[in-house]
Amino acid sequence: MIEALAYLIVGLVLLVYSADKFIMGAAATAKYLGVSSMVVGLIVIGFGTSAPEMVISAIAAMQGNAKLALGNAVGSNITNIALVLGVGIVVSPLLICSNTVKREMPILLLVSLFVLWLMWDGELSRIDGIILLIGMLAMTLWMAWLGLRESKEKDILEEEFEAEMPQDLSKKAAWLWLMFGMVMLPIASIMMVKGATSIAHMLGVSDVIIGLTIVALGTSLPELSATISCMRKGEHDLALGNIVGSNMFNLLGVLGISASIKTFQLPDNFLSTDYLVMLDLTFALLIFSLIYVARNKPIPRFIGYMFILSYLAYYFWLYQRS
Repeated sequence: MIEALAYLIVGLVLLVYSADKFIMGAAATAKYLGVSSMVVGLIVIGFGTSAPEMVISAIAAMQGNAKLALGNAVGSNITNIALVLGVGIVVSPLLICSNTVKREMPILLLVSLFVLWLMWDGELSRIDGIILLIGMLAMTLWMAWLGLRESKEKDILEEEFEAEMPQDLSKKAAWLWLMFGMVMLPIASIMMVKGATSIAHMLGVSDVIIGLTIVALGTSLPELSATISCMRKGEHDLALGNIVGSNMFNLLGVLGISASIKTFQLPDNFLSTDYLVMLDLTFALLIFSLIYVARNKPIPRFIGYMFILSYLAYYFWLYQRS
């Protein structure tokens, strides 16, 4: 158990650190290549915050443990909304101004429903995985087009992206951090998957449960840190945009990668329990956003507390179930 915990903890620390450096290097490199701040923010940062989940899913699937990737993807989305965004709203009431973010939230719900439809037969096949990866490519192209369009219209989100871009990083340093992240992410992910799988077997719980809890929480730590920082600076649209973008990449990219490597069966009642929780939280986020955007008011702190309480209740329910 001690060895497994060591693998898990060291892997988690390396994962969070390397993901942060990977995003920093990728964002700075893209800026040096002349890519607009809006496109960098929507694609590079959105993709980068899901990089830990994607690498873990690929490694888990190649090791014949695709259900860990399934739990990681869905669990990360639950954690991002209920815990990460909940804490962010408690730090500062969330005022949504960006048209880009307003457009992304309904798309996230549609993507969630589309993935549910693919899973309805009780499995994710390789064909399903390829469809999801094509969807991720289409979403990336749409975000690139949206970023170029909104850059011309001066969306408020671009100013928040610009404020967070690394300004004093040389071109050489940007490449080095990008390469460091690309090398360390797989190493950290292998360690984390090995530790998490060993702990699951020792405790007698399923790989899905470990993916939904320990691994999901670990891979969502970069989003938690970034969200708290953004909310303290008043960059509300950036905080919400990162979470929405990350959740879309998780569903399309993480599940797409794992399923395209190997077809896997869904656990019993997964759709009517864990996936339903994720879907309910996504729907609740959209409804609360529509209500308060229509009133031109920030989402209040008590909504954040509600999200956090729902996260704790979900964990307690998982504990009871397992």
